[in-house]
Amino acid sequence: MEKRDNILFSDTFDIKDIDKDGKKFDRVSRVDARSQTHDMSLILDINSELYPLDAGDKFKLTLASSLSLTDAKEPAAFGKGEANWRAYVSGEERSLADDYQYVMFGRVYRYDDASGSKVSAFISFGGLLACLEGDIRHLQSFVVGDTLYLLMKTI
Repeated sequence: MEKRDNILFSDTFDIKDIDKDGKKFDRVSRVDARSQTHDMSLILDINSELYPLDAGDKFKLTLASSLSLTDAKEPAAFGKGEANWRAYVSGEERSLADDYQYVMFGRVYRYDDASGSKVSAFISFGGLLACLEGDIRHLQSFVVGDTLYLLMKTI
């Protein structure tokens, strides 16, 4: 896939563990994974009923600012009740989501750069949480308050 402005991060991850501290909720699993290319660590809550994964599985993860197949940003009204993500699923136009199996919409709620070149971006997807940690070069486009899409597909 060529580099587009709306793609904030993309890599393939190996699942190291699932629910290593025990299962807290019936339909939610906490995935602990490591990226293959950028040496990033990921802790991610997923709806395991909709998208079951096992330790040892591999998946591609993409974080994008929009689902557009061009570099277009979200509509200016997005998030203000005038437009929403459902505009992409009307079936009339292809979107980035068409190439993935599991998609969530969320907001960056914390960015921790206290440890120098290693940073952590924390994202909430309506209660399902993610923490992506690694070299600052790969997370410098993340801004607290920004919305983004998490897209996954099993490899």
